[in-house]
Amino acid sequence: MSIEIPEGLTELLQSFTVAVLRNQPRDLLEFALQYFTQLKDSDTTRASLGHDQNSAPRAGKAVNFMDEAMQIDSENGEEEEEDDEEFVAPIINRFIRRASVCAEAFNPDEDDEDKEPLVTRPKTDEQRQRLQEACRDILLFKNLEPEEMSQVLDAMFEKFCTIGEHIIDQDDDGDNFYVIERGTFDIFMRVDGTEKMVGCYDNKGSFGELALMYNTPRAATITATSPGALWCLDRLTFRRIIVKNNAKKRRLYEAFIETLPLLTSLELSERMKVVDVLSSKAYSDGQQIIAQGDLADCFYIVESGQVRITMKRSRTKKDQEEEEVDIATCSRGQHFGELALVTNKSRAASAYAVGSVKCLVMDVQAFERLLGPCMDIMKRNIANYEEQLVALFGSGTDIEEQNA
Repeated sequence: MSIEIPEGLTELLQSFTVAVLRNQPRDLLEFALQYFTQLKDSDTTRASLGHDQNSAPRAGKAVNFMDEAMQIDSENGEEEEEDDEEFVAPIINRFIRRASVCAEAFNPDEDDEDKEPLVTRPKTDEQRQRLQEACRDILLFKNLEPEEMSQVLDAMFEKFCTIGEHIIDQDDDGDNFYVIERGTFDIFMRVDGTEKMVGCYDNKGSFGELALMYNTPRAATITATSPGALWCLDRLTFRRIIVKNNAKKRRLYEAFIETLPLLTSLELSERMKVVDVLSSKAYSDGQQIIAQGDLADCFYIVESGQVRITMKRSRTKKDQEEEEVDIATCSRGQHFGELALVTNKSRAASAYAVGSVKCLVMDVQAFERLLGPCMDIMKRNIANYEEQLVALFGSGTDIEEQNA
């Protein structure tokens, strides 16, 4: 049976994907609801006004993608709501077919491309140092293992650009992923036949991943507005390492969180949201993960290794000198760091890596939004902590009221 793709579906999904990657929403479903609602309202408005000039969609303001991403990470809930109200979904003509693109189907689970030899492009020590610095904050590289990251750096090559040069053009086939070392670049998209500037990059950031990840034509045109330098990763290496790694990590996280007693009360869709916001962090032996008295910003689940939990306590009431006492050990599948988030207090204890440790980390905003159904379980754990303190110190400490 042949299945016909509805006209305009590819363009609709591609424009939505661009909006997601530009805005980096924490709640993807809420963002999608708002995006498509505004898109529908805009179509309705244009239809009611007879498609006259006054009904043309207003152009979105130019934004710096990198600055916008950092603002989203640092803003509190109230500011996010204001940003949501200001967000204007980019309107793209969904009923004009794009030019055809020779994009073969790609399945991250298949290993055919692994048979090809790895690409290695020689670099001087100075070049490699510059490349490592440029890639340090690239989100797509965050979850790569050291060996995979080394393969990516080996395969990347340097490209210098001049003012006015087109790095990529909308509707072209995707050939490379680009990391900016230096230079400024404007982003243009054709909307209803008119090319409009929708954003810019300023000496940092990356672009070009959409066409490689989804086998679609380029979604925008990127033009250099100053002399600059880029680091490029070819299509084959990008898909072999980046796309497959992301797919593999997601499967591992999905299987892992299904085994966690804390998350058994979550629905499948809720667990999938948890997977989307988790990041992995590695710690060396003895490294401090959280410190008693610090403000709480993250929740941790032990992926591998062991974590030692300690608390500073005075030997006597008159003794001002404190000693650090072990109160618990967390191993694979166990969690820590939730206490301060539940009680809205500073950290009540410290945590240290025992040997090499990997933790899955969730920031406080995602914790509050996604783990509401688990809150009763975590509050019951407070009583368990009290019992541990009584056994260790001979008296309890009201953790909920503690201010370190």
